[in-house]
Amino acid sequence: MAAVPHLMTLADLSPAQITRLLSHAHHLKQISRPWLAPQKRGSKTQLRMPSQSLFMKSIALLFSKRSTRTRVSAETAATLLGGRALFLGRDDIQIGVNESVRDSARVIGGMCQGIFARVGDHSEIEELAQYSPVPVLNALSSLWHPMQILADLLTLHEHTALFESGASVVPSQVTNTATLVHFSKKPVPLPELRPLTVAYVGDSANVLHDMLVSYPRLGHKLRVASPEDQKYRAPKAVWDRVVELGCDKNIWWGKDPKEAVQGADLVVTDTWWGVLFA
Repeated sequence: MAAVPHLMTLADLSPAQITRLLSHAHHLKQISRPWLAPQKRGSKTQLRMPSQSLFMKSIALLFSKRSTRTRVSAETAATLLGGRALFLGRDDIQIGVNESVRDSARVIGGMCQGIFARVGDHSEIEELAQYSPVPVLNALSSLWHPMQILADLLTLHEHTALFESGASVVPSQVTNTATLVHFSKKPVPLPELRPLTVAYVGDSANVLHDMLVSYPRLGHKLRVASPEDQKYRAPKAVWDRVVELGCDKNIWWGKDPKEAVQGADLVVTDTWWGVLFA
C-alpha cells in the first residue's frame, strides 16, 4: 500500500515539483479570477469553469490558530474546484481534550478526502499526518509555512517584469499575468523568473524556514540578517534540512540588515525581536 502523501514543508518537494505546483496554481488562478469578480446584472458572459478536481470531496480545515485570509481563500478554493470545505476551529472539535490526535485524525480522515491544518507547535501536525489516512497539508505551524512561500513565489513569477535587466518600472505599471485570461482565449503559461538575490531581515520564523529550503534550490540566493541571540536563529531541525538539501551554499547569514540588503533584488521583512511562536 502506497504511503499517504503529506506536505509539511517545501523541503519535502523537489524543485521540479515546486515548479509544477506554481504552474498549475497560475493556471487555476487565471481561470478562477473571473468567477470572483463582480458580474453585471443580466450579464451573458460565458465563464470557463475551473477543473472540478474536488467534485463531491470534503476538505477539513483544521484550525487551532485563527486566520482571516487562510480560511477565506481555502474555503473559496475548495468551492471553485467543486468540493466542500468543513471549518473545524479549536472550539468545534475535541482534539487534545476528550479525544487523542490519533483518534481525531482517523475519524476526520474517514469522512473527508483531505486535511488542511493550521496549528501551533509543529509536533501537532506531524502527529496528525502520522495517523491520517488522507493527505495533510500544512497551512501553518511553528516550524514551517509552505503555503506562504508558494504564494510568494507565484507572485514573483507573475511580476517578473520588475526584475528584468535595465527595467525602469513601478508595480502599478506591471501587468499581472493572472489577469491576462480576460484578454486571451487560453491561459498564459507561468512566466519564467530569473535567478534573484533575496534579502530577509527579521528573526528566524516559519516563513524564513521554508524560504531557506526552497529559494536556493530554485536558483535564488538568500541574504539573511537576524539578531545575534541564538533563539532567533534557525532551529537545528530546520538547518539540518537546509544542509541536507545543499541550500546552505547559497545562503549568507549575518546580523546587519544594511549588509544583508546590499545587492538584493527584493527585501522580505519580519519582526526583528519577535515573540516566540505560541
